[in-house]
Amino acid sequence: MIDKTLFTKKANSEIILVQIYVDDIIFGATKDSLCEEFVAVMQGEFEMSMMGELSFFLGLQVKQSKDGIFLCQSKYCKEILKKFEMESCKEASTPMPSSCYMDADVVGKGVDQTKYRGLIGSLLYLTASRSDIMFVVCLCARYQANPKESHLKAAKRILKYIKGSTNVGVWYPSYSPMNLIGYSDSDFAGCKLDRKSTRGTCHLLGSSLISWHSKKQAYVAFSTAEAEYIAAGSCCAQILWLKQQLADFGLKISKV
Repeated sequence: MIDKTLFTKKANSEIILVQIYVDDIIFGATKDSLCEEFVAVMQGEFEMSMMGELSFFLGLQVKQSKDGIFLCQSKYCKEILKKFEMESCKEASTPMPSSCYMDADVVGKGVDQTKYRGLIGSLLYLTASRSDIMFVVCLCARYQANPKESHLKAAKRILKYIKGSTNVGVWYPSYSPMNLIGYSDSDFAGCKLDRKSTRGTCHLLGSSLISWHSKKQAYVAFSTAEAEYIAAGSCCAQILWLKQQLADFGLKISKV
């Protein structure tokens, strides 16, 4: 109902899930025979190659074990460090200083827009497995129209942080309670340019982090309560989406 590229088939208590992305397919089942049947049907209809157990997909490295699944983008991290000539840079312990307050920097010296936008685009793709850099990457992304040296310096600070944390990723344990938990937070008038607040949310299925985002709010809040309320509303909207998505997987969650 939610994701039109997701297909499911149930056979008694067993289920197979098929996810399609352009011309790539990921599938998994609770029983090997369902996978074998699906492979035979697809290869009988189309020219397709079976790549085996999932280990790499769209830049995501997937490590499976009996204890759980680990997702990371360490190979991609090394590629963007090389692309932006930061392979030999010093490592940073955090993606941005706690005292960093970015603004338009009107009097600052401009930098190459194409290079800056390429860097931000590369970092945004990395947030698929790195919730720890989501806030600062989205903050730097606000200044792509007219980037200055101060903005480029902040973006390069993220690369220095990545240099020392290339193997960081997301861990999904095999045994985790099926309860849905959502968190939301907001600053108040954090943007110096338009006094808009920035909200952030994250959602966990049991102990597994499955969704996160950071975004500047659409309009100016007149109080901290209003800014928090907008963030909570965004969090609830995502929860409703996740509930329906999980229902498509066969997981009915009544309490959030």
